[in-house]
Amino acid sequence: MSKTILAVDDSPSVRQMVRLTLIGAGYTVVEAVDGQDALEKAGSQRFDAILTDQNMPRLDGIGFIRKLRTLPEGKGVPIVFLSTESQDTLRAQAKEAGAIGWMIKPFDQAQLLAVVKKVAGA
Repeated sequence: MSKTILAVDDSPSVRQMVRLTLIGAGYTVVEAVDGQDALEKAGSQRFDAILTDQNMPRLDGIGFIRKLRTLPEGKGVPIVFLSTESQDTLRAQAKEAGAIGWMIKPFDQAQLLAVVKKVAGA
C-alpha cells in the first residue's frame, strides 16, 4: 500500500514538482494551496507525512502545524518544513510547533525523496 503525503504550498510550480517527484517514487500525493486548505484536508484524512511551506495566505506553515497538532489526526504525523528562509528563529519556531525536518528551497528531487523516505518510510 502506498504512503500518502500532503504537500502544502501556495506555489503551483512547487506543488507540481513535489507531486511529480513523489508519484514517480510510488507515493500518493494530496495537494493543499495554503495552511487553511491543508488543515481541512488533514482533518478528514490521515497522512503518512506532510510537507509544508511557511509563507502562505490565510494560514502560514507554523500556524498550520500548531493547529494540526491539536487535532487527533495531527498526532504523530511527521511534518517537514519547506522554506526559502533559513533563519534560526524560524527554524526554532517550526520545531517548537511540531516540525521534525527542514528543507531550504530550492531543493532537488533527490533531496526531497531522501527526506520523505526518512520520515514516511518507503
